[in-house]
Amino acid sequence: MESLISAGSALALSTVRPHVVLLASPDAGHLIPLCELARRLVEHHAFAATIVTFHSLSDPQTLPNSLPASVTIAALPAVKIDDLPADALRPVVLVEIIHRSLPSLRTLLRSISSGSTTSRLAALVPDFLCFPALPLAAELGVPAYIFFASNVTLLYLMHGLVELHDGALPGEYRDLPEPFEIPGGLSLPRADLPDGYRSSKDPVYAGVVEACRQYLLADGFLANTFDEMEPATVEAFKQVADRGAFPPVFPVGPLVRSNSDEEAAGGASPLLEWLDRQPARSVVYVSFGSGGALSVEQTTELAAGLEASGHRFLWVVRMPSLDGRAQAFGAGGDDDDPLAWLPEGFQQRVEGRGLAVAGWAPQVRVLSHPATAAFVTHCGWNSTLEDAVAGVPMVAWPLHTEQRMNALLLEESLGVALRPRAREDGGVVAREEVAAAVKELMEGEKGRAVRRRAEELQQAAARAVSPEGSSRRALEDVAAKWKAALRGYM
Repeated sequence: MESLISAGSALALSTVRPHVVLLASPDAGHLIPLCELARRLVEHHAFAATIVTFHSLSDPQTLPNSLPASVTIAALPAVKIDDLPADALRPVVLVEIIHRSLPSLRTLLRSISSGSTTSRLAALVPDFLCFPALPLAAELGVPAYIFFASNVTLLYLMHGLVELHDGALPGEYRDLPEPFEIPGGLSLPRADLPDGYRSSKDPVYAGVVEACRQYLLADGFLANTFDEMEPATVEAFKQVADRGAFPPVFPVGPLVRSNSDEEAAGGASPLLEWLDRQPARSVVYVSFGSGGALSVEQTTELAAGLEASGHRFLWVVRMPSLDGRAQAFGAGGDDDDPLAWLPEGFQQRVEGRGLAVAGWAPQVRVLSHPATAAFVTHCGWNSTLEDAVAGVPMVAWPLHTEQRMNALLLEESLGVALRPRAREDGGVVAREEVAAAVKELMEGEKGRAVRRRAEELQQAAARAVSPEGSSRRALEDVAAKWKAALRGYM
């Protein structure tokens, strides 16, 4: 009888497509790799996928244009947040929106679970900011795997917070040790910990600890990294999972927007035409991401440093910060011109070898262009992985969140970046330091070693996603678990 039931389940599964729901937080740095994960689950593992976004905050322009037909997009209805304080921190607002959207998400999940004869809900994959959705998976009896858009170095720090607070009394919060040791010999001084992690007295520290505790409800993590990028930490997590102290971690990256996707979205571009006219490996690409902002003084120093370096450059200029904050999501209006903040006469003096563009560039296409030789970057993880795939050496210039930690990983553990040092009297990187870092990366002995390591990392990234690669196998293992759980349910 049991064999007949098993045979019936197998027949049913062969006619019912497993369906995974991926819940995206609004940041493009999270949404883009989540879309790539959905693409791989559909194209490599025969899933149907629904990407759920938040109507209140999602930007449809960040969605790839060429998602497979089996990937659908669903936007949850907007929720009211006008009762929140006007000065509420961005993470607080995001988590509150997610909490208030749970009833709509529950309805959507139930409709997917029971509303189709051709597909059946097999797993829920919330972005790591969407941890409040984890209990819904338990309600519906499906696995919940957190998509971790950053690296496993940050995840190990989160695990450290959970371990540190094991046995703590309600309302008791403890400081992380200094330095915090990451497997593989990376030591994180307190100053290089992410925002919100440096002191138990920080207003968001308690929320971070409680969020990390909620991660224990997950069945596993899908991390946007790969084995050869963080080998010691990946191995350490295997040991942690074996003793049941934290859910298992599966590195499935790099998950980045493809060159063809960006080409379809952007088409022809004057800045790419400008790159086409430059010699091979001659241009320094400068960009600080969609949420990074430099001060007016720092903008001036960077301009002077690029000019003094003597090298060609392409600089994506964003509106400077006028209040000293390094984060500027949504800063600047449609009429604001960031190029107006460049030093007087700068563009005329660098004409021919330097190009400054306002606001945005097709970064994947720029990094993969034959003329691009180096990348001055804020070390956001999405940009870091796009760079790793392109094999471009970096000048690491972190601004906020976990970027200082990322910069340490890139400089000290991987050797693919140089890091200019800021002045102690205010954190500004002087023009002389900018010029020296660019010259060293382009011309010097240290730069030669960094360029070689960048090429090696590029090869490792390609291996990871090859048919027999570590990331491809890891996702195959997870997909098999989801299918097996669905078979058992049916």
